[in-house]
Amino acid sequence: MDEVTFKSDTVLSDVHLYTPNQRHLMVRLNSMRQPVFLSQFQLVWNQDPRIDSGTQGDDHRAVPTEETPAGTGSTGSPPGSSCSSEGSPTQAGADVTGQEGAGAQLDEDGDLDVVRRPRAPSDPDPVWPLRDKVHPMILTQEEDEVLGDKARESSTHDIIRIEHTMATPLEDVGKQVWRGALLLADYILFQWDLFQGRTVLELGAGTGLASVVAATLAQTVYCTDVGADLLAMCQQNLALNSHLTGSGGSVVKVRELDWRKDELCTDPEAPFSWSEEEISDLYNHTTILLAAEVPVFLPTVFYDDDLTDALFKTLLRLTHRLQNACVAILSVEKRLNFTLSHLDVTCEAYDHFRACLRQLEQLRDGPLRFAVEPVEASFPQRLVYERIRQLELWKIFVEPVR
Repeated sequence: MDEVTFKSDTVLSDVHLYTPNQRHLMVRLNSMRQPVFLSQFQLVWNQDPRIDSGTQGDDHRAVPTEETPAGTGSTGSPPGSSCSSEGSPTQAGADVTGQEGAGAQLDEDGDLDVVRRPRAPSDPDPVWPLRDKVHPMILTQEEDEVLGDKARESSTHDIIRIEHTMATPLEDVGKQVWRGALLLADYILFQWDLFQGRTVLELGAGTGLASVVAATLAQTVYCTDVGADLLAMCQQNLALNSHLTGSGGSVVKVRELDWRKDELCTDPEAPFSWSEEEISDLYNHTTILLAAEVPVFLPTVFYDDDLTDALFKTLLRLTHRLQNACVAILSVEKRLNFTLSHLDVTCEAYDHFRACLRQLEQLRDGPLRFAVEPVEASFPQRLVYERIRQLELWKIFVEPVR
């Protein structure tokens, strides 16, 4: 496939947008005859948390640092994980604002000299060491030839492989990788002790990237979405990363969970249906719920407030059935659009999402109490992507009323 073409009704994730055309090499066609690509996302462990923790902003420059020791809580590799920092490149979205020498720089005439991010590695005389351009490497079936010997050595412990599609129709955006899933994955790796040995439910898992990361720590992960083709992609991605998810004895199950339905599918003839034992385990042991890329959207222009409402209704329904207090962690990318109705740049979907959070927090007449708080995106960045200011994380704490 020499070139990616676009139609008027297709959209492309920012994660894949800047991938050079020569790397758009597909590995297969899915059951809907859509081209499927394989990307590798490398975990970066040898970053100084003082540098890579403040990554909100447009300046993402990496500075070589000393290796951060593993087993040091949130600043290193999670204890018990098989991730190693040997041979890992010193690259992650790093904001060096406030570092030494960050004061105002003047040129010889006394004018303010603004240091800008180099546009490409080919730019002459860059001021800072350059990080790799932000895009995943797309692999062919001849994967070994593309990765090389050094990458093959590290692939078993610090590379996540994800199959996905690109430039999908609006209704298939879940088959792409989005920045919200990468932000959520970073937070899981940061708060590893929160996930260790727990039962986790991901809603609207898409390609399953966040479930893959959660499964490196959790005891059981239920990776859920709708659509047999999408769920088959999730299952394939979990199989591709079994060297990570199976190392700690975790159990990962891909199941259908439709936000528009009150009950889980238990039809044994249906693909990805639930058994009665699984439903019992889900309600008895789940303490963490995940959802990436909320508000629910059909990027980059069309949003679906009805689906966002359905997600919050699903959260309400599930939390009332869970036997334990739990926390829901939601990632959101605030996408701004110019609307004719306002003749201004707005984000009505984000406003609707915030309104849903407020309504949830104001519920007082039920057996549960909901507390909502934003999560500061200052935790280390272990995956290579643009952690822009519009990316947010929100926590919803659910506890019984006493």
